[in-house]
Amino acid sequence: MQDIKVNIEKTEILSDNWYTLKKVTFNISKKDGSIETQSREAYDRGNGAVILLYDTSTNKIILTRQFRLPTFINGNADGMLIEACAGLLDNDNPEECIKRETEEETGYKISKVEKIFEAYMSPGSVTEILHFFIAEYAAEMKITDGGGLADEGENIEVLELSFDEALKMIDNGEIKDAKTIMLLQYIRIKNIL
Repeated sequence: MQDIKVNIEKTEILSDNWYTLKKVTFNISKKDGSIETQSREAYDRGNGAVILLYDTSTNKIILTRQFRLPTFINGNADGMLIEACAGLLDNDNPEECIKRETEEETGYKISKVEKIFEAYMSPGSVTEILHFFIAEYAAEMKITDGGGLADEGENIEVLELSFDEALKMIDNGEIKDAKTIMLLQYIRIKNIL
């Protein structure tokens, strides 16, 4: 592997309205030993966590549906996206974050989660690392209707689907969210459901 050397020359804040968009000018060494100056933009929204809840006794999973403006802007006719429960870490560790988000968004109070991996979701432009979790759920863990936090503008629909139905929704294009597809494929590959 090539030993890359990077030296950041300048960082400019282009926007800090919602999260932070930076323009970074840097020098990077190339294979031939020369140095090239490049400039890129990077969006820093913090790191996040995502979880897929599953029930082995019923072969069902819990997903959510909510409006996502970027998908609407990019051709998703109604802007609604089916996805696994997720959220930004804020000041929590990934495990505490995902337990909190699960309760807020789905209404299920879970105590045991399993971290399966971490991934950069859009490394060409976004700094976020996403922590992936799975957890078993059962009907008795449902303590509220879920739906998210109204004061954060969340209006989340909770979906309980059969695992096979969810896989078909990937095939027919109803599920287009990468983190959700990755979690569903993980469950499939590991023969959990």
